[in-house]
Amino acid sequence: MALLLGEHDAHLAVIEHRLGVSITPRGNRITIKGDKHQAEFTRAVLLHLYTKAARGGDINRGEIDGAIRMVKLAESAEHGGHGQDGGVRTRRKTINARTPNQQNYIEQIRKNELVFGVGPAGTGKTYLAVACAAEALMNGEVDRVILSRPAVEAGERLGFLPGDMKEKVDPYLRPLYDALYDMMPQSLVQKALAENQIEIAPLAFMRGRTLSSAFIILDEAQNTTPQQMKMFLTRLGEGSRMVVTGDPTQIDLPSGIGSGLVEATSILDGVKGIGITQFINSDIVRHPLVGRIVQAYDKRQAKAPPRNR
Repeated sequence: MALLLGEHDAHLAVIEHRLGVSITPRGNRITIKGDKHQAEFTRAVLLHLYTKAARGGDINRGEIDGAIRMVKLAESAEHGGHGQDGGVRTRRKTINARTPNQQNYIEQIRKNELVFGVGPAGTGKTYLAVACAAEALMNGEVDRVILSRPAVEAGERLGFLPGDMKEKVDPYLRPLYDALYDMMPQSLVQKALAENQIEIAPLAFMRGRTLSSAFIILDEAQNTTPQQMKMFLTRLGEGSRMVVTGDPTQIDLPSGIGSGLVEATSILDGVKGIGITQFINSDIVRHPLVGRIVQAYDKRQAKAPPRNR
């Protein structure tokens, strides 16, 4: 496991702390001491990380956390272990699932025409959807990628913001640009945008269109009204796939207006060709503090009177 040693000794220290074992490097070999089960678990985690490193992937704290989650899945679920190749390949890198729900999400996207990714911030809902879209475009599975968000105003009216319409809505769509630039070289993204192979547009621009041979993503869908959601879902054309992501705990719609995401996942649950992945707090793969922040807010919300929820 030489690839995990040397300059990566700090990673071994993290694994020791997380799993309660002692790891001693000896040349190209390591010795693991501790509880028998934990030692075997640690060995599986290290093999998972070694496989990723051997493929040229970076090893960081997030990847270590992801390896631990995936090995837990191999222990408790009927999946055949952590060795299955479920990574999403893009121009710049291969993105691997870090949690069982992320793996399920990727599989759902690959086999269904419409998928909902629902759950808290930081669980990779949008990032993985954009990765799957970039992969599909690269492999010629679709002719174009369409990324959309509702432009929900928060204190400022779009009409009062400077610039043309593109400049007005770009701030709402910036997270989608950021994800794209992480998947593809900037020059390739700019070329695809210029040639309309990649289109980024607010939800309001979708009305009246039929989107064929496209990979379509609607982000922040908790801020759609039921009417907007129905309009968007019925844009799906022949040869297209659609992913809808959102967090029902972060609805910014005016009081009294229901969320189209909440309604749609309730109505469409169990419909053939539609997949729903429900992410939970343990799927959060940002800084560990993000997970604790979400948990703290959830506890506070659970204690609130019903009218304030």
